Amino acid sequence: MTDQPAPARRKKTRLIWIIPVVVALIIAGVFIGSRIYADTISAQAEDVPKLTATPSGGASSNAGSTGSASTPADFAGTWTIGTGSYAGYRLDEVLNGSDVTVTGRTEDVSGSLTVQDNTLTDAKLALKVDTITTDSDRRDSYFRTSAIDTSQHPEATFTLTDPVELIGSADGTTQTFSITGDLTINGQTRTITANVQSAFSDGAAQLVGQIPVTWAEFGVAAPDLGFVSVEDSGFIEFSLDVTQN
Repeated sequence: MTDQPAPARRKKTRLIWIIPVVVALIIAGVFIGSRIYADTISAQAEDVPKLTATPSGGASSNAGSTGSASTPADFAGTWTIGTGSYAGYRLDEVLNGSDVTVTGRTEDVSGSLTVQDNTLTDAKLALKVDTITTDSDRRDSYFRTSAIDTSQHPEATFTLTDPVELIGSADGTTQTFSITGDLTINGQTRTITANVQSAFSDGAAQLVGQIPVTWAEFGVAAPDLGFVSVEDSGFIEFSLDVTQN
């Protein structure tokens, strides 16, 4: 048997070490690319809703701070959700082993609050889930067709079931209170309790908060596609600018 020509042996030798190097570079590229993607998407996640300046433009203070005491007339009546309001969801997903925070929001929010004798007696909120958007069209498409069939359930709603006493003043003093009510998502209704921060001033108010949810309780299918999976729980969050009628 004759020996293999030297050039052929050298070519075969080069292939032996080139192939694993190429594979390693591909794997590194996928990992680094997913890491950069995850960092970028996390950086684009919206901040948790928080109180901004007092609705009238004054500086807010902590609940219980000094200020003119409110009377029932300060808050009594109907308050309507208006321009500047938004709602949506916040969740964590794992993308190729990297933790990513995702926020989806819509300004298509409507509803009203009713106050009697400084007690919040009624509150109804509706948001169009089929208009919620994130940073990714593909994610939004999955959300509207697979996670929730928005053609059948285009709205999510919240209805207050327990009255809430408002103890702040109408000068911009903030208050944190607990709300209990029925949350409906994907046609499934569950009773929830959550904390809300508020600031009232001169016939205007802002209310912000997060409602913790477990997606399966609402029949929402969290994707698990191998390269990406979503945590079982997250938040419905909102920031509502309301005006007194």
